Amino acid sequence: MANYLDGKVAIVTGSGRGIGAGVAKQLASEGAKVIVNDIGAALDGEGSSNTPAEQVVEEIKAAGGEATPNYTDISTMEGGEAIVKSALDNYDKLDIVVTVAGILRDRMIFNMTEQEWDDVIRVHLKGTFTVCKYASILYRQQRSGRIITFASESGLIGNTGQGNYAAAKSGIAGFTKVAAKDLGRYGVTANSICPRANTRMTQSVPDSARELRADRPDDREAPPPTTQMEAEDVAPFVAYLASDQAASINGQTFLVYGGAITKLSLPRRVRTIFKQGRWDVEELRELAPQHLTQGLVNPSPPQAPK
Repeated sequence: MANYLDGKVAIVTGSGRGIGAGVAKQLASEGAKVIVNDIGAALDGEGSSNTPAEQVVEEIKAAGGEATPNYTDISTMEGGEAIVKSALDNYDKLDIVVTVAGILRDRMIFNMTEQEWDDVIRVHLKGTFTVCKYASILYRQQRSGRIITFASESGLIGNTGQGNYAAAKSGIAGFTKVAAKDLGRYGVTANSICPRANTRMTQSVPDSARELRADRPDDREAPPPTTQMEAEDVAPFVAYLASDQAASINGQTFLVYGGAITKLSLPRRVRTIFKQGRWDVEELRELAPQHLTQGLVNPSPPQAPK
């Protein structure tokens, strides 16, 4: 390795397994000292175990890197502050924050409970904020730093049965763009990654949900049939965004999977109808289908009762 991150210190949340583990090991292989944060919970957020974080740390050390396990819950403000403090206590600095931690509680919105909604928002969205908030205080003082968050196509495009997850991930994408504007003047960058990978989380999706989603039109770009989409495939681009070479990349969202990396665009104006003054409904009934809504496809058309 070229040690592009030599001397840097990184926090990676949710790095005991899957994409987070791949990111932590990649950053370490490039010379970064890594706080490996994971509470070791199940996919639904229940339970805890120190083993996942400790195993990743052992792998990093066996490969000649430096890492420290951390088991703090990032969904509380105290937890976010404690993780940043852990980086300072162990390595005297902080340069990189990568927020991967998350849980799944998929449910159609008419069946979703308040607890299922709150838990997913708390871990994904608030958990991203808590760490970034305390890191940003330090970053502002030192006038440098990298924030790399994890959004999702589910939040940008939508996915059946993932109202809570999509809301959280869409929120993370928006939060990251604001962080980029708030912190850019201090030499800090903030970017989002939407990953595709075969992980414990994706493998947990039941076949019934896969079949239901397959019945709906999919706006996502289909990957080549040979693409494996392994969790480790996402890590090299994270390391690139964390490097000094990426100092001018700020406020962007990237889709990363297999050997594909795509820069996603902001929502853009596609069609506009305009008049002086306020539209009335009769005008809209006539002109909207002709000039504004023509050709639109219902992503979930009505179906006959089964």
